[in-house]
Amino acid sequence: MDSDGPRILLIDSYDSFTHNLAALCRRAIPGCLVHIVKNDTVTFTELSSVLAQFSAVIVGPGPGSPDKCEDIGVVKNIWKLPESHVLPVFGVCLGLQSLAIEFGGTLKRLNVVKHGQISTILHEGGEIFKGVGPVEAVRYHSLHVSLNGDEPLEALAWADDGEENGRVLMAVKHKTKPFWAVQYHPESVRTSGGGEEVVRNFWRLSKLWSKINGREVQPWTTAAEDLVGRPWPHIHTIPSSRTPSPNTACTVATRTVDCQGVSVPALCEALGVEEEASDFVMLDSAAQPGRHTIIGCLRPSSPRIMYRIGEPHVRVTTDGVERLEEVGKDVWTWLADFMRPRKVRGGGMKDVPFWGGLIGFLSYELGVDSLCPSLHSRLVDEHAQHPDVNLVFVERSIVLDAKAGRAYVQSLLHDDLQWLSTTASLIQHVATARASAEGGPGRKRRKTVQTRPTVALPDKDTYVERIRRTQEFLASGDSYELCLTAPTRISVPVSPDGDAAQSTSWELYKTLRRRNPAPHSAYLRLHPSTFLSSSPERFLSYSRPPAGVCQLRPIKGTVRKAPGITRAVAEEMLAGSIKEVAENLMIVDLIRHDLHGVVGDDVVVPQFCAVEEYETVWQLVSVIEGRLPAGTELDDGFDLGWDVLRQSLPPGSMTGAPKKRSVEILASLEDEPRNVYSGVFGYWDVGGGGDWSVTIRSCFKYASTEDAQIQGSTPGRGVAQAAEWRLGAGGAITALSDAEAEWEEMMAKVESVLPAFGAVAGGY
Repeated sequence: MDSDGPRILLIDSYDSFTHNLAALCRRAIPGCLVHIVKNDTVTFTELSSVLAQFSAVIVGPGPGSPDKCEDIGVVKNIWKLPESHVLPVFGVCLGLQSLAIEFGGTLKRLNVVKHGQISTILHEGGEIFKGVGPVEAVRYHSLHVSLNGDEPLEALAWADDGEENGRVLMAVKHKTKPFWAVQYHPESVRTSGGGEEVVRNFWRLSKLWSKINGREVQPWTTAAEDLVGRPWPHIHTIPSSRTPSPNTACTVATRTVDCQGVSVPALCEALGVEEEASDFVMLDSAAQPGRHTIIGCLRPSSPRIMYRIGEPHVRVTTDGVERLEEVGKDVWTWLADFMRPRKVRGGGMKDVPFWGGLIGFLSYELGVDSLCPSLHSRLVDEHAQHPDVNLVFVERSIVLDAKAGRAYVQSLLHDDLQWLSTTASLIQHVATARASAEGGPGRKRRKTVQTRPTVALPDKDTYVERIRRTQEFLASGDSYELCLTAPTRISVPVSPDGDAAQSTSWELYKTLRRRNPAPHSAYLRLHPSTFLSSSPERFLSYSRPPAGVCQLRPIKGTVRKAPGITRAVAEEMLAGSIKEVAENLMIVDLIRHDLHGVVGDDVVVPQFCAVEEYETVWQLVSVIEGRLPAGTELDDGFDLGWDVLRQSLPPGSMTGAPKKRSVEILASLEDEPRNVYSGVFGYWDVGGGGDWSVTIRSCFKYASTEDAQIQGSTPGRGVAQAAEWRLGAGGAITALSDAEAEWEEMMAKVESVLPAFGAVAGGY
């Protein structure tokens, strides 16, 4: 049983900022224990039986409308407690709206939606604003309430939206009951003055009310904990005598090679990447600010891991033989169990991010399946052919450090000195060779595509209409931002007379790499899937223990470089744009929630909406970091980074916020699963680190599409075949979005990939 600090019940209406609010409460109310319960997982009868054991209730924000039972759940009953059961309550956003309409206020829609926008809050310095100075607060709402004057409620604060919405109620109190609420989000990273100060005042008023009214909190019981769960966060202290033991069965052997300027494509070709029948994996830092390129040197015995949602087994293939293993609790736990005996605590070079481990991709739907169980049958029934988990365990690897001009040849295998020496020599040979794998003297570049590919773009009218439907969801309060996407399909003819052993996909990747170099590029050929990426966006990186720092770097806001687009111009277009900053802020707050949900309190934003320069674009990038307190570990025994990845998928930058409701809405708007697109790809290192990128600016194909026949092939010359590639694109739709501009932005993203196929978006 936990210590006897004040217990706060936080009612979560499936928002993506709930853990931020919990962390705010822990800062403002010293020693408090925050229990989080969903608004529909317990009945009000059950909940009312334990309320006497809480000091106060926080009614959190959430999607939807306060007048809909399915959106508000037990919250509406909180305001109607019998006098003898009343306790202090603080509402946020949806919480304020619910309080107001239960006591006679009027619910309305804003003329101009305020999602991720900052407003000056006007208050008179009383009640929850006592001693509070100027307040600049973040707003996430399309609905608001007004008071008619005959309610038992008193207005405490307003925002003046001028001609847009006029004077909008921002805070309220009940005149006789201990109920206070704010419309804005005190927990947002960009709320200043009205966050911790206001919650601290609420706690002061709560204690005063309880003292005056003789309310005493009842002792905590196991029945209460069984109903609402343990306090958040779910971490525990490691006994001081407990120290992790290194895996002596697995060590890292390394050879260092000086190879300044080595051609990554040439090295891959020397390692056999052009053999289409074989698997090959490379995570490629093809542009600044990327630094390390990781090449997996696979063996037939390297374990291949595949899993599809709904299957009871994980498929593991070694030496061409597939075996089925029971998935157990879930695939995340299975993978954690797979990696646990393969961990190493040392032996490798500390500055090398990857010593060996898992490399591959995880689908968008893998995250959706955990987040939205109600969509499970749809994911299974309509699922595409690509695995949701497609990974390989890499025992031999090469890591190229572009900054240091060195290559690190590594092996986890016992007594692998011969391979280390041979591979080191191969790298030196490639580094000194005059001929470039990208078309230099002495090498003939093979033509990638024999005839023009067929491109099937999304239908513009359909996409524009879906943007309008999306904005209706935003206006109704169901979401703050929705990342709407659509697939493009490219059918690439393959000559029947070509060398079947040569890899068309590799030639495509090299073209993509030249035309659209990116810091998180990748070439992953893990049959039956082939995956090419020029992604600019890192999703999650986590360092090896004991540092254990997790970092997420969401990108919202991009300007392509062009004559006249200087840094100053880019900063005005991005950091100076209300729309761009609002999009970025929403995802920052969402990611803080995801990260708080695993590590607890220690989450910071060291960089907010900074304009960063990349090879071909300027981008608006924020950085969010979190770590576990010293001497703690997660309750479920997961590694920190792996648990953050598990609980953060799908990427918020590809869904919108609140994430759960946004994912459900997108499933109703988009015709088919996204599959590989919008998921993540990267690695999990045997030393405990990891790095995963968002699958955007990427294309992929399934092996069986190579067997598709193209009509009209020439008799007597074999049957022409086609490889069907798919790429996804889209954009974050907000209330400020213009449908035509969003369509053009999506087409620009498609056009960043199409030239690799010898195609353009128009005139084909």
